[in-house]
Amino acid sequence: MRIFSKLYDLVLDWAKHRNASRYLAALSFAESSFFPIPPDVMLAPMVLAQPKNAWRLALLTTLFSVLGGILGYLIGMFLFGLIAQPLIDFYNAGEAFATAQAHFKSYGIWIIFIAGFTPIPYKIFTVSAGLAAMAFAPFVLASVVGRGARFFLVAGLIFLGGERFEQQLRRYADLIGWMMAVIVGFFLCWHFFFR
Repeated sequence: MRIFSKLYDLVLDWAKHRNASRYLAALSFAESSFFPIPPDVMLAPMVLAQPKNAWRLALLTTLFSVLGGILGYLIGMFLFGLIAQPLIDFYNAGEAFATAQAHFKSYGIWIIFIAGFTPIPYKIFTVSAGLAAMAFAPFVLASVVGRGARFFLVAGLIFLGGERFEQQLRRYADLIGWMMAVIVGFFLCWHFFFR
């Protein structure tokens, strides 16, 4: 069943849309403060579709991700009970948030950098930074470095892999898609039925 290769082609078509950069900016902003889908899923196909714009797209993703992180910081600082706590409850992320707060107290600025670079949910740490009243300038600096390193790495790998990478990705899109679906399904089942 070739569902994921068709979805892959659809995403590449979306990546060529004249408003794709706006959508990427909006997704980058939202993911850093409240939305669960990372911008990498849009950045990668956009770089494949527009390789000459790879660095501009990485910069756009970084800037709007940091701006979204600043919103998360402000939510944590001023609107935790009104906005952040309901989001934490909605995503059933209370334990993850408590862990983030403990790491934040232990590692400070380094945890913002690590959360910005890795697939760890960055939004949890932006809200934690605001709640803990972390100094704003170091928060922004760590966010720029962490998010920038991540998104420029993604764009660079896709750019350097070029057409050969795109052909391999297209060739294995269904296999990768089904493997990811099984992994996500396993974790959802574990989370809801076996915890």
